Amino acid sequence: MQSVVKNPLPNPLRLHMKSIPLPPTPHTPAPYTGPSAEQVLALRKQYLNPGLFLYYKKPIMIVEGKMQYVWDDTGKRYLDGLGGIVTVSVGHCHPHVVAAANAQNATLQHSTTIYLQPKIAEFAEKLASKMPGDLKVCYFVNSGSEANDLAMLMARLYTGNYDAIALRNAYHGGSPASMGLTAHSSWKFNTPHSFGVHHAQAPYPYRGHFGYDDPDAGRKYAEDVKDLINYATPGKVAAFIAESIQGVGGFVEFPQGYLMHAYEHVRAAGGVCIADEVQTGFGRTGTHFWGFETQGVIPDIVTMAKGIGNGAPLAAVVTTPKIAAVMAQKVHFNTFGGNPVVSAIGKAVLEVIEQEKTQENCLKLGAYILAGLEKLKAKHKVIGDVRGKGLMLGIEFVKDHATKAPGREECAQAVENARELGLLLGKGGLWGQTIRFAPPMNITQADADFLLAVLDEAIGAL
Repeated sequence: MQSVVKNPLPNPLRLHMKSIPLPPTPHTPAPYTGPSAEQVLALRKQYLNPGLFLYYKKPIMIVEGKMQYVWDDTGKRYLDGLGGIVTVSVGHCHPHVVAAANAQNATLQHSTTIYLQPKIAEFAEKLASKMPGDLKVCYFVNSGSEANDLAMLMARLYTGNYDAIALRNAYHGGSPASMGLTAHSSWKFNTPHSFGVHHAQAPYPYRGHFGYDDPDAGRKYAEDVKDLINYATPGKVAAFIAESIQGVGGFVEFPQGYLMHAYEHVRAAGGVCIADEVQTGFGRTGTHFWGFETQGVIPDIVTMAKGIGNGAPLAAVVTTPKIAAVMAQKVHFNTFGGNPVVSAIGKAVLEVIEQEKTQENCLKLGAYILAGLEKLKAKHKVIGDVRGKGLMLGIEFVKDHATKAPGREECAQAVENARELGLLLGKGGLWGQTIRFAPPMNITQADADFLLAVLDEAIGAL
């Protein structure tokens, strides 16, 4: 059905923003009959942790989703440009994924790894088939934070070393250990953490010392990893961990050669290399199935979450048989890791990615949207940088191109404006100055055109 987004904006924005039609969808949402957004907000304030945050000045309540679209309690439809924070990979309530979950729910909902259970074995085989090199052993957990914790445990046990190197501007989770790897003050509480963790300079071409015009930037940024090993550690390290493209940091893509050189320095110091694929995995970059492949490297350990389960609480650590063997020294157990229902979901997600060629869609539409964003950058002075790969794209706002002063308020208002026009987006960067666009990987050409039209209108209204 054709849907035109009504514009409830107060004056004066209403005078400057026109309604833009969403692409048609055959799905008709069910009438919503539950508690109002105001009632839910009141319950949330009374019973949920105040540390939870909300997007938008007027919070939005999502009550239904189908593929790339979601509906709020009023029946208004939106293109989900953030995919549940880079989590909904193949579409909300994808019929193949829903069918797999329902069938397993009706058969066996829970069985731990102390018993044999076919779904976890079948899923592990399918996932391992997507990995390069000797990355063939899977350990399933429930979140990206937990996966990164386990990866660091494996690295320290295997190498016999303790120190680790992560990157500034990185996000690896909110658990005590993964918070120590994270390098964003917004996400770090004032408690003891980061023991043995050293943060190297972020390979951030737009804001770093070496820009897009330096063909040797990757090697130069990696020199800081070598310096940290020499000056801040015993000369030996357990691990180097990096997102293949920094997510919370604002979809920062590393210059070519960075990971290759960084891995060389780390391995020479006795460490293993961990790729955090929580946001970049499963074909989202378009050119490759895994983000680290875009840099021409093979890590020793890979962590993944979010898109692996299309919204289900599922994550994994995949490593080599040699590294995995260290976990047999003691008892290590995860009650819900490899649960039959989430294993069935994980396998179904991989099947959809193959059958519907979502990686190819990311490549094609990602290139199309990036070209459109470059045109918007030339048109709107508030845009300082556009970047990313596939359907993982960032738009960084600045107040001034010369100083690159972060445009936090401009970014926030653009996101607000886009919401009114029917597009949900994310924010990233230390100052909240970057729009993050990472929709379900099934979006269409019409959705891409809608996105670009909305961004033009939303940014122009600034």
